[in-house]
Parts: sequence; structure tokens; C-alpha cells
Amino acid sequence: MFKLNLVPGKLTLQDLRRVKNEQTFVTLDKSAEDKIAAANKTILDIVEKDQTVYGVNTGFGLLANTKIAKEDLEDLQERIVLSHSAGIGEYISNASVRLMILLKINSLSLGFSGIRLKVIQALIDLINKEVYPCVPKKGSVGASGDLAPLAHMAAILLGYGYVKYNNEILPAKEGLEKAGMSTVVLGAKEGLALLNGTQLSTAFALEGLFYAEDLFASAVVAGSMTTEAVLGSRSPFDKRVHEIRGHQTQIDAASMYVDLLEKESEISLTHVNCDRVQDPYSIRCQPQVMGACLTQIRNSAHTLLVESNGVTDNPLIFVNEGDVISGGNFHAEPIAFASDNLALAIAEIGALSERRMALLVDKHLSQLPAFLVNNGGINSGFMIAQVTSAALASENKCLAHPSSVDSLPTSANQEDHVSMATYAGRRLADMAENTAGILGIELLAAAQGMDFRAPHKSTNKIEAAKKIIREEVSFYEQDRYFTDDIEKAMIVVRSGKYNDFIKSDLMPSF
Repeated sequence: MFKLNLVPGKLTLQDLRRVKNEQTFVTLDKSAEDKIAAANKTILDIVEKDQTVYGVNTGFGLLANTKIAKEDLEDLQERIVLSHSAGIGEYISNASVRLMILLKINSLSLGFSGIRLKVIQALIDLINKEVYPCVPKKGSVGASGDLAPLAHMAAILLGYGYVKYNNEILPAKEGLEKAGMSTVVLGAKEGLALLNGTQLSTAFALEGLFYAEDLFASAVVAGSMTTEAVLGSRSPFDKRVHEIRGHQTQIDAASMYVDLLEKESEISLTHVNCDRVQDPYSIRCQPQVMGACLTQIRNSAHTLLVESNGVTDNPLIFVNEGDVISGGNFHAEPIAFASDNLALAIAEIGALSERRMALLVDKHLSQLPAFLVNNGGINSGFMIAQVTSAALASENKCLAHPSSVDSLPTSANQEDHVSMATYAGRRLADMAENTAGILGIELLAAAQGMDFRAPHKSTNKIEAAKKIIREEVSFYEQDRYFTDDIEKAMIVVRSGKYNDFIKSDLMPSF
């Protein structure tokens, strides 16, 4: 159980990773209450004075010029939630919902939205009581906020839709009652405040960031193991090579390999005087490629942390000046770009791993038995596992196409440019699964190759990394049903066990 005292605007990537991975109990820091109350009072004053303000007492989108009577304001807020609950597809995971709700709580609690503390507390209760709104995956273009997904989240508070509670899908009212919660009636602007925002796009992108970091760590380990298995040189990892180019991420990536490979090992000493001049790029250029991936990971992490702690509602309440300003913070273009760049990193981590895997099974390049198995011919060994790697890497090439360059106008051309950030973030999970498969196969192949170098051993850290795989999957003596082996290796990759092999200060959320 992760206990989080939320100081609005102060979330860290480490906090967010834990919220994604763990059951969470949230308390809102008392420092937020005055700002929340002051913004809500501003809204109440507008209603009392019958001023015309978008989202408070007007219609929405292209209907912004339609004035709504005081007696209809509560009905207006309920109707916007219901009409916008138009998503389709499978429900997103509890982890994604939990992250999305927390991001919404954080944004609303900064005191620029005009929503009551009571409503924010209802969102907190959803997390604490593990009442997860059933939110369809599809239906947001990532501008005007993630309207449909957030509407499905908000509808639960009104007693509409469905929830997951105690591993059951229940009608919202029934689920709330079982959890000891009651429905709420939304006041002026509160429905709009709940719906406007980039919280699902950001949640998906954050998950993509955490996947990318875990994959990166596994890839550095797998690449180091493969370097040993194919009798690769350590010279390309020399810090002097990278320092004179100057990219800090490349320097940092090289240091990770040096930390694992050290200066030498028993295996490395067996080929000190070999006649190979250079290794293939997939071995020699690992710091350059992985350093470039690390650049995208770090840049995206910065964007996502800023967004996670920002206000993406509309209109915004500036209490000190008494102003209500209609802007466009709900436009998720920064998140779309961050997700697209993470997609590039995830795809390239997998692409480089697949090339190393291809090298391992090629006896002419690796100096290992063909397809990493004895008695080749009767045994096919890792032949088709490499084909699977190639298939997954090629699929990722298609998925890596940038979503942010796409846009279709919505709301009768009022919302005429959108970000597609929600899909940009959502597809990262599929890409990460593909790359986990590629890395899992490489880890199996690299361990197999290292076993063929026995009795010579690698460094202590690389032997420890190999042991993690060997505890799950034994040496491939002869052909057997291979999928089970691959799935076990993928579980190792997904588990983050190899994160401990990377210095925590080199990765954003470690």
C-alpha cells in the first residue's frame, strides 16, 4: 500500500510510478483547502451576480453563446457528463484509471478550477476504496481534454455507468453503495472541470515512460550479455570516445555498459589477441543508439512531470484578480509529442535488440553453434525465435508513426485542431509488449551463448543477470515448446528486475 499525502503541484515521477504499480491511499494536504474554497467562491459569486461566463452558466463548445438560467445549472452539469460519456472499446486497466484520477485530483486541487472540496474528496475516495470507474479506451482526440474518458470517470460520481469493485463490474450506484459512498450533485462549472483536462493522455504517456525505462534497463543488460556471448570488444565503451562527442546521454549510456562489463572477464580474456578489427554496429554502437533513446526518455519525462503538476481545465479561475479566462490548456500537444518520442525510443530499443539476436544465431558472426543449439539440423534451436523478434520489431515500426501529426476537426469546427495524444500514449503499451518480447528472446539467446563459452565466465554483475534468466528457463539442450520459455523471459523484463543493474540517478523515475 502506497500512502501519498498529496501536496498539489508537487508530484514526483517516483510517486507516479508507485501509483501506477501499487494500491494507493491518498490524503490531500490541508494547504490546498483555502485555494480550493476561494476558487469555488468566485464561481458562486458569478452565479449570484448572474454574470455570463463560459462553462459556468453557458452551453459548451459551439453552444458557448447560449445562456443557461440559474435553476438549470445543476441539470446542465449533469447533462454534460452524460452526453460526453460516449467512449467505446475495452475498459482501461485499474492502474491506468488510478493514475488518471490522481492526476485529475492534483490538477483540481491547485485552486484554479472552482470545484468544491467535496467533489475532489469523492475522487479521492474512489482511489482509497478501490472503486474504479469503467472507462472505455477509445473516444478521445486529446483536445478540449480527454472529454469522453473523463466523463466516464465523472459519471460514476453521479451514479451512472459502471465500476469495478472487488473484482466485479457493477452498476455505479450499486458499486458506490457497497463501498460506503454516495452520489454527488454537481454545482456550476463542476461537470466541465471534471471533463476538461489531459489526465488520461498523460496517464497513458506516463505508463509508456515507465515501460520505456524498464525496457531500457533490460536492453542494457541484454546487450552486455550479448557482447560477452559474441566475444565483443570493450573498447567502444571507453568513456573517452563518448566524452569527445559530448552528448551526456551517450556518456551516461556508455557508463552503464562499463559498469556491467568492467575492464575484463574470463570470457574477454579468451579473445585478447583475436584478429577481429571491429564489431557490428549492434554491438559497437550501443552507447550511441541507447544514448539517443535515453535523450527521448529524459525529455519526455520532463514534459510529463510538468503536465502532471499543471492545470489543464477551462475556463480558469484567477482568484486574486477576480478573472475567469477561457484558454486552451486542455490541448494535449505536449503529451502527444512526448508519447511520439517515447514510441521512437521503444521501437529503437527493440530494433537494436533484434539485430543483436540475429547476430547471435549467425554462426559466421557469433562464432557460436548455428542457431545456438547443438546437433543443428535435427534441432532448429533459436531459428524461429529470431523470426518472432523480427516480426515484433517490424510491427513497432508501424506503431511508431507519429500520432501528433494527425488531426480531425471536431465540435462543428469549433475544435478545429486536435492532438491525438490519447492514442499516442495508449499505443505505447502495445509497443512495449512487443519490445519486451524481443528483449526476452535476446536474453534467452544471450544466456545460451554465454553457456557455450563455459567454463569461462563473465563479470559478477553479468553472471548475476544471467542467473535471473536461468532461474526461470533452463539451457536449451534440444528443441522444445518454445513459447513458454519466451513468456517467462518476458515476465522477467516486465518485472523491472534489471532496473537494479542501472544506477538510479541515471533514469528519471527510478
